[in-house]
Amino acid sequence: MITRHFLAIAASLSIPLAAQQPSDLSSRLSEKINAALKKSGAPSVSVAVVQDGKPAFAKAFGYADLAAGRTAGTDTRYAVGSISKQFTAAALLLAQEQGKLSLDDPVSKYFPDLTRSAEITIRQLLSHTSGYEDYAPQDYIIPEWTKATTPQAVLDRWAKKPLNFDPGTKWQYSNTNYVLAGEIFEKATGQPLVAFLREKIFNPLGMPSAGDCVPAGAGEATAYTRYAIGPPRPVAREAAGWYFAAGELCMTPSDLARWDVAFLQKKIVGGSSYDEFTREMKLKNDDSTHYALGLTVGDLNGIPTLQHGGEVSGFLASNTVLPTRNGAVVVLSNEDGVSLVSPLARQIATLVFLPEQPAPSDKDTRQVQSILEGLRNGRIDRALFTANANSYFTEIALKDCKSSLGALGKLKSVTAAGENLRGGMTHRSYRAEFEKKTLLLNLYVMPDGKYEQFMVEDQL
Repeated sequence: MITRHFLAIAASLSIPLAAQQPSDLSSRLSEKINAALKKSGAPSVSVAVVQDGKPAFAKAFGYADLAAGRTAGTDTRYAVGSISKQFTAAALLLAQEQGKLSLDDPVSKYFPDLTRSAEITIRQLLSHTSGYEDYAPQDYIIPEWTKATTPQAVLDRWAKKPLNFDPGTKWQYSNTNYVLAGEIFEKATGQPLVAFLREKIFNPLGMPSAGDCVPAGAGEATAYTRYAIGPPRPVAREAAGWYFAAGELCMTPSDLARWDVAFLQKKIVGGSSYDEFTREMKLKNDDSTHYALGLTVGDLNGIPTLQHGGEVSGFLASNTVLPTRNGAVVVLSNEDGVSLVSPLARQIATLVFLPEQPAPSDKDTRQVQSILEGLRNGRIDRALFTANANSYFTEIALKDCKSSLGALGKLKSVTAAGENLRGGMTHRSYRAEFEKKTLLLNLYVMPDGKYEQFMVEDQL
């Protein structure tokens, strides 16, 4: 029965946020997203794109609920998990602007009974450099999380443990940091966190869907998981109190995109606060963390990005802002345990913001896999290669490929890992997963499609 749902997964709904006429870009995005969803086997995925500082694309694909046959729409809410952390950071920055706290306040000012609280600042909580142990590292729902708790109970159990490291000396992701940060916000301001977010951010920005995930509403996507590469299975969601300021929010991709637009326009917080928000936190020895305040600092082929993912039971999420391109990509799905949202977000960002560097097509990947299968048998189709590449594949080279690759067992998959331009060619990298080992493929492709380089490389 579920298989039939997947055969019909192209069912989708869309609402125009900017241009109302279909565009070539919209068609290409829809084709890319549909293909990725079908390949992943997830029930649904919902996407929003910001281009030139404005919402430009919003579309949902697949099913919000498989059993009910309920299609996902752009008004379907998804849990965004740890993307909630950037909203918590924004609330604390706004409270700092109001003079109600300082990010450099010690935790002891608000919770003196927690471990080494006089040595840890709010800023270190928001940047995951405090040393407090993560209370929720598991990527699946554990029985304890199905029973309601309180943020204070979480802190009493985990923030009174010995630290995992001295404050400011290491970076380690910890949800405990954000539960504590949220409790500090409420104590310092006297306001409930989500109520404050609704008043200062959600309502002013026109984000009506944004708010608590508990209790789940009728318009939300149903949560699914999978075991190994099996079919989607309904899964329980976390009970009230577990995620609080670390990951409690649900919303539509369109509303998250409205937050991204305001973020790009620096309308959320003042200029100096925005700098604090987006500046990478350094360790005491000046080592990098690649993390600011609730935001991962990275890049897409050299384009700076501010990104964060999210995962709670049954949901995966990705939100990527590209400040120098005045754009953003939001990808939300209602199944955990599947690699969909992050690779798809990168593919979409590449298609929208790096159109001169299109991602490898499925056809390209299938050809690469076919060539690799040939090498496992000691042969190649020399018509696919340039003269230089053919000179590389000598009799000895083909024998070595056959003996070494054949010993690794069945070739299970080939996955595109990256692409850029160099020397008038397209450089592509792939991961080739065999039964016994995963290898890297290092390729150069000429404008006419022939391979100038096809190197199979080991990885540690």
